[in-house]
Amino acid sequence: MLLDVDTGVDDAMAIMFAVRHQDIDVRAVTCVDGNVPLPRVLQNTCRVLDALGAPRDLPVAAGASRPLLEAPRDAAQAHGADGLGGILLPHSDRPVSDLHAVELMRRTIEDSREPLTLVALAPLTNVALLLRMYPETAARLQDIVLMGGSASVGNATAVAEFNVWHDPEAARIVFESELPVRMYGLDVFDRVGLDEESVARLAASTDPLTTALGELLDFWLRDEDGLPGGPEAARIGDAGAVCSLVAPDLMDIRTLPVRVETAAGPARGQTVVDRRRGPGEDAEHGLADTGKHVQVVLGAQEDAVARLFLETVAPLDA
Repeated sequence: MLLDVDTGVDDAMAIMFAVRHQDIDVRAVTCVDGNVPLPRVLQNTCRVLDALGAPRDLPVAAGASRPLLEAPRDAAQAHGADGLGGILLPHSDRPVSDLHAVELMRRTIEDSREPLTLVALAPLTNVALLLRMYPETAARLQDIVLMGGSASVGNATAVAEFNVWHDPEAARIVFESELPVRMYGLDVFDRVGLDEESVARLAASTDPLTTALGELLDFWLRDEDGLPGGPEAARIGDAGAVCSLVAPDLMDIRTLPVRVETAAGPARGQTVVDRRRGPGEDAEHGLADTGKHVQVVLGAQEDAVARLFLETVAPLDA
């Protein structure tokens, strides 16, 4: 796979899972402005890869430093000023590619003997640029799996999830592309996590990576302004989208029409998921605009997904 990230707390956990899972081959990691500004995203990504002991020749590149149209707006209130909840990971001197993220994506796709999956865990600016700049190369991808959107409520606004809200135009380009798309939205993101006792056990581990994982999860437990649901569980967040690739049987996946709202106003950034059983009056009157059919993850076997995550990233403490 290719990983596109805006490394905050949950992107870090997704990187941990992807690099550690025996059935996943991460070919490159690209970075985009999102949870925190791009330079911080790049450094956070490298810090996490160092903690994992990932090969130093794993390509890492910086991409878009802002959305396609609007000014960047971070999510530091949910991830801390540094994006990683202030956990103690050493500064990284890992080599970073001179290529722009989109160029690294292009080169990696073209060099691969088999189709790759692009896993996007961030605002979709880099991915949209790839689709627009190199459509023939992008068409060689097997599919796009993204953490973004929601079939119910939002977090950036009442109806919009942060990654889509941050760059709705980019999201619309991706959702309307000819490639197969799987949306792992906020609905599931908010429900898969660990309890306080498990987090404390991880944080007390003698393994540095496991300790870092526990501290990341503990940041959300302690953060009164964090994710919906309060301190009942610390979410694994973006990592769940990667879990959906290796364990789709643990997910409730439906094929549904999805449209991204790009107009100004309170609905901007909303992913309108049409879950109706049949056509409505909009279709009867020729007004229907339901969007392209994509795979939508509507639910998960929450305990089983959390167990898969733990047994992959922290097997000795799982």
